[in-house]
Amino acid sequence: MVVGEYEIRVAGDGDVDGARAVMLDTVYGDLRSGYVPRWHADIIDPAAHYLRPERRTLLVAEHRASGEIVATGGVRDRGPAAPPNPRWVADRFPSGSTAQLCRIYVRPAHRRHGLARALVRELTDFAARVGGYEVLYLHTDPAVPGAEPFWRSIAHEVCDERELPGGGQGIVHFELPLPAPVPASVA
Repeated sequence: MVVGEYEIRVAGDGDVDGARAVMLDTVYGDLRSGYVPRWHADIIDPAAHYLRPERRTLLVAEHRASGEIVATGGVRDRGPAAPPNPRWVADRFPSGSTAQLCRIYVRPAHRRHGLARALVRELTDFAARVGGYEVLYLHTDPAVPGAEPFWRSIAHEVCDERELPGGGQGIVHFELPLPAPVPASVA
């Protein structure tokens, strides 16, 4: 899929290093958490976490002029864990039947070009097409510039942890409608 000067595609083995770089730069730069093994193991080995399992995928956006991977987005087949998330949120989005949208990261110089919206559209179509999912879930850190307003424009808030006693982790949980399956011949 072409979006302006970018090509969005399913990641292959040759895209893993570029995807990892986007993800690591985001967790160190925007999220300021740095690499935390229990949260970010998928970043170190994207192939094992996204390219091999059947009901998971990783998309990349390549800037066509430079050949640089500038955005990522994934689907994994597990819901949020409790802890650290509230128990009722984890119960609402059980692993197996929940498609979790994750690692939707766009390098700052490439934001505001429609990449995140296009990635989400492709990822939700993937989740509908692969089958077995009943709900789409994601969470975001409102500290990332533009992330919260973006998700509020396309998703339904389920829980804003900043409103919980003690503030939780400070993240916001969202649900997206699961589209009707798109036949492979139409996609």
